[in-house]
Amino acid sequence: MPTEILMNEWTTTTDARAIADWIDRTGTLALLTHAKPDGDALGSTLALARAINLKKGTSGAVSSAECWYAGPIPAWGSALIGNTKFRHAETGEMNPGVFDPAGVLITDTGSWTQLEPYRAFLEPRLDRTTIVDHHLQGDGEIASRRLIETDAAAVVQPVADICVALLGLNDPSELPLEIATPLYVGLATDTGWFKHSSVNRDVMHLAGDLLAAGVDHAELFAMLYQRDRAARLRLMGTALNSLEIIHDKNLAVMSLSEQDFKDAGAAPGDSGGFVDLPQSVASIRVVALLTEQHDADGVFTKISIRSKPSPWEGKEPVDVNAVCNKLGGGGHARASGARVRADIVGTKKQLIEALG
Repeated sequence: MPTEILMNEWTTTTDARAIADWIDRTGTLALLTHAKPDGDALGSTLALARAINLKKGTSGAVSSAECWYAGPIPAWGSALIGNTKFRHAETGEMNPGVFDPAGVLITDTGSWTQLEPYRAFLEPRLDRTTIVDHHLQGDGEIASRRLIETDAAAVVQPVADICVALLGLNDPSELPLEIATPLYVGLATDTGWFKHSSVNRDVMHLAGDLLAAGVDHAELFAMLYQRDRAARLRLMGTALNSLEIIHDKNLAVMSLSEQDFKDAGAAPGDSGGFVDLPQSVASIRVVALLTEQHDADGVFTKISIRSKPSPWEGKEPVDVNAVCNKLGGGGHARASGARVRADIVGTKKQLIEALG
């Protein structure tokens, strides 16, 4: 098999130490992640940017590394970002102007479908791009330098290793608080505040190290989960009211339209975490949240899907990554997503067929 094909396979081609060395010898860097960044996306990019700028002795307007975000940012995102240099495009493509970084570092994705706002910028710069991810699928052509840890519960786990190597530390407990804090946010949010099946010894070990570095667990929980706007509760009520249980599939489906968001006075990011709610029903094995949206090409529906990790009545857990693969998406075995070019009704039909 030709070397180029092998290099394009979705596999790891490097390690944390080598990426730290690459960062050290690279000048300016742009840190990218998937559109509509979540806690792991924000936490991984912010931690790396701060570690890079600390290593290179830069900050503010002359930062060596800056973060780029596309789409809506969580309500608490600005508090986490603080004074770290970043660029944000709420809609459309990211336009960096004349800025041409010496390196591009992508975290928490390696998929063109999630990097669409950056595509025009990225395509001429693939030879200077690095990916750090933990998802099962991606487009290897984006970067030949890849660190992919599919066993990691959150991408901040390999990112923590890079930060430690870059700063010449012994372990994450020695990280400065401003770096440890976004790492903890990524770890906590991607594990459902340490309740998902992905939680293991490595997760709790890193959490302990970050707490030892000075992270305030209670303060972060309050920032992320106890500052909701009333609009989010109204939207949650709408989502729960739409709940449909498809008994022969042990499937719960909730649906939200664009009008639902408008009626609730809610923002796109306000639906975060809704997909976990119906898992409290004993017979439910899979939960899906369908969110209908529009773009220049017309209507499409985003699917967020979760499955319980434990067998139920002798049935093995559902691999929702395999389900989403049939719909053009992917992610993890217990948490995945897809984007379907159809309305909610059509998407629900395709989802039920994909479940088999």
